[in-house]
Amino acid sequence: MVSAFEWYGCLLLLTGVAGSVSQRTDPLVPPAPEYAHSIRLDGDIILGGLFPVHARGERGAPCGELKKEKGIHRLEAMLFAIDLINKDPDLLPNVTLGARILDTCSRDTYALEQSLTFVQALIERDSTDVRCTSGEQPIFAKPDKIIGVIGAAASSVSIMVANILRLFKIPQISYASTAPELSDNTRYDFFSRVVPPDSYQAQAMLDIVTAMGWNYVSTLASEGNYGESGVEAFVQISRESGGVCIAQSLKIPREPRLGEFDKIILRLLETPHARAIVMFANEDDIRRVLDAAKRNNQTGHFLWVGSDSWGSKISPVVQQESVAEGAITILPKRASIEAFDRYFKSRSLSNNRRNVWFAEFWEENFGCKLGMHGKRPGSPKKCTGLEKVGRDSTYEQEGKVQFVMDAVYAMAHALHRMHRDLCSGYPGLCPRMSNIDGKELLGYIRNVSFNGSAKTLVVFNENGDAPGRYDIYQYQITNGSAEYRIIGHWTDQLHLNMNAMQWASRDSSMPASVCSLPCQTGERKKVVKGVPCCWHCERCEGYHYQASEFTCQLCPYEQRPDQNRTSCQPIPIIKLEWHSPWAVVPVFIAILGILATTFVVVTFVRYNDTPIVRASGREMSYVLLTGIFLCYVTTFPMIAEPGVAVCSFRRIFLGLGMCFSYAALLTKTNRIHRIFEQGKQSVAAPRFISPASQLVITFSLISVQLMGVFVWFVADPPHTVVDYGEQRTQDPENARGVLKCDISDLSLICSLGYSILLMVTCTVYAIKTRGVPETFNEAKPIGFTMYTTCIIWLAFIPIFFGTAQSAERMYIQTTTLTVSLSLSASVSLGMLYMPKVYIIILHPEQNVPKRKRSFKAIVTAATMTNKLSQLASERPNGEVKTELCESVDNSSETTVSDI
Repeated sequence: MVSAFEWYGCLLLLTGVAGSVSQRTDPLVPPAPEYAHSIRLDGDIILGGLFPVHARGERGAPCGELKKEKGIHRLEAMLFAIDLINKDPDLLPNVTLGARILDTCSRDTYALEQSLTFVQALIERDSTDVRCTSGEQPIFAKPDKIIGVIGAAASSVSIMVANILRLFKIPQISYASTAPELSDNTRYDFFSRVVPPDSYQAQAMLDIVTAMGWNYVSTLASEGNYGESGVEAFVQISRESGGVCIAQSLKIPREPRLGEFDKIILRLLETPHARAIVMFANEDDIRRVLDAAKRNNQTGHFLWVGSDSWGSKISPVVQQESVAEGAITILPKRASIEAFDRYFKSRSLSNNRRNVWFAEFWEENFGCKLGMHGKRPGSPKKCTGLEKVGRDSTYEQEGKVQFVMDAVYAMAHALHRMHRDLCSGYPGLCPRMSNIDGKELLGYIRNVSFNGSAKTLVVFNENGDAPGRYDIYQYQITNGSAEYRIIGHWTDQLHLNMNAMQWASRDSSMPASVCSLPCQTGERKKVVKGVPCCWHCERCEGYHYQASEFTCQLCPYEQRPDQNRTSCQPIPIIKLEWHSPWAVVPVFIAILGILATTFVVVTFVRYNDTPIVRASGREMSYVLLTGIFLCYVTTFPMIAEPGVAVCSFRRIFLGLGMCFSYAALLTKTNRIHRIFEQGKQSVAAPRFISPASQLVITFSLISVQLMGVFVWFVADPPHTVVDYGEQRTQDPENARGVLKCDISDLSLICSLGYSILLMVTCTVYAIKTRGVPETFNEAKPIGFTMYTTCIIWLAFIPIFFGTAQSAERMYIQTTTLTVSLSLSASVSLGMLYMPKVYIIILHPEQNVPKRKRSFKAIVTAATMTNKLSQLASERPNGEVKTELCESVDNSSETTVSDI
């Protein structure tokens, strides 16, 4: 009897050559069994299986070295699941599942060739021209009919195989293929998978990148369906979301040249701000990329974001721990199946003869050699057959074991429901299921719903995709020990524990991968054309505020930006305050003037019948003093807080005080002028020189001012305005709104214009009457008063209107106007009345009646005075004096009462 040890030694040689299509026959080697390149289990229903038992071969060889985890672990998971189903009395009772398992050698073209085995039973053979040597018709061995296929692993392999299986309506369930294009139900309508597609994975990775605040990343993909489709999905989703920009999209060739990975690192460094690298690459490419980064001294620079091909695998990061530290990887949510661990650890050469690749695994796993035909001819150690998995070798369950078992169970649950519907109560397969319709079976597959081997729900959507459930890992080094730690999960949305994250810099702050730093408040983004994640920050200047992330807008005219320039706030409103120096000086002058005016009025009233008061013209003096008083009083409404009442008083008093004063003075000077002009022609007194006539003339002139104010009130009722232009400085912080009455410069000119006209006219008469006797009705004091007043107002005009553009305009103009009014009043008060008050109070002896002279004598005296001034330059002083004395003596004979 041949021992298990000897049987496996012979089988190794056979499996080494059985994979070739055209196999050479060696007389020293026994012929290979029919299924030496595959695993075959008998059953009522046969399932196909595709697994990458071997890696891709080099130099034209179809297959390379054995893949212990991805190949043997997954293959054994299918066998284990079939064993459990066949033993389960509640799932497919009285129906046995079989299997035909093939090696894809991680190559799509080789897998396509192998998968033809699955469709042989569906191809009709023409045997009419085939005869045996005896002339009899040949008998062909009937191939197994495959009703469904479990696999494949790589997306490129699944795509290739799916194109064949759909032609023969054979359903296919993959345990590892995640390419998004396989979700196209029009092209791959018989394809389903128990793992989520990369479109979900791409969304999860985009959510991770977004949560990290990384908006400027590069992508790196292995050439092929998996890498290119994954990156394409990531780029498309990021473009649709608009939150992440792709700096570079690089591809790793299938057959990279020497130095290719160094070039990739250097190209990634061309965009140094894009530190985050999103990778859809196989583990070999990942390992070589990390190695190139390490060689180029870029440890800690790149922020790796790996897909499920990286996951929590150790092989890509072996001896690259420092450069891989901080890498964030993603892996479909999975659990370790303890029952499978017990099953696999119990496998040995004697109890696992159904696995034709197990002997090769045994040699690889234990580093020994099985007989003279072993696969490890250089190994000095011989296998005893007594080695034990997990005891004499390291063991860790491969990550896709769960999904392999779920794929097998999904097929079993679909068959169970199909059997229940078609063979109700029939033990075993009924005639209706002797020839299973693949399309009908596909409908049952898409409708399964059960708890899988990890107690998670297994369902398919209309495209045959499983729901997205991912665990998020980070590769961390703590106290010299490196490991993958779960930092979150993704199920339709991201749940990430930021506090569990750790970075190579040991800095708690999040590393950045952005093209441009966020703009500060009050700054807008000026996006670089074609790169929406890169921008320049421009501050919103002047009266602009940040209306949005990309725009600055002008605040309303009455508002200014706040301190952060994120909104607008009302401009502060100011007015002339009583405590301001600009107000204190005018108020002080006005108070002194009011007191002085009041004192003069009281004195005049007290001494109303004295000669000096009577000679001054009592009625006109009181009118003039009223005007002086109003000029002083005008200061107070000009400084008071503007309101309707205050603005009304401003309009009334602004020109009224001056109008009272200069109307009275004009009437006086006009009277003197008329008297002396009339005296040159006749001794009769002119008309309208009585006190009553003078009052009528004066108030007629004042009424014109009042009428103008009335028309102003009707045409434009008084109201307040806030002038935001007066103190609208370049710096909004200094901007102020000025509360003022609605009195324009033109209105001011019109209001004062009439009074100034009276003042100018009065000055003209003062000049004309400058030659009258000094004691006659104050002619000369009135003249000096008008000359001084004209000088004051000539100085007022350039000061008032020359400061129209000044920031202190309100203060300067108000102060200038009120001081000018007070000075005008003070000049009139000081020159016309203070000398009289001085005599009345301090020198009452001079306040006595003088000798009365006739009207003719007065006029003659004035005329002689004029002649004297004309002859002074022509004759000696004695002659002039003699003539003057004679004239005076002759004119003194006639007397009249004082006019």
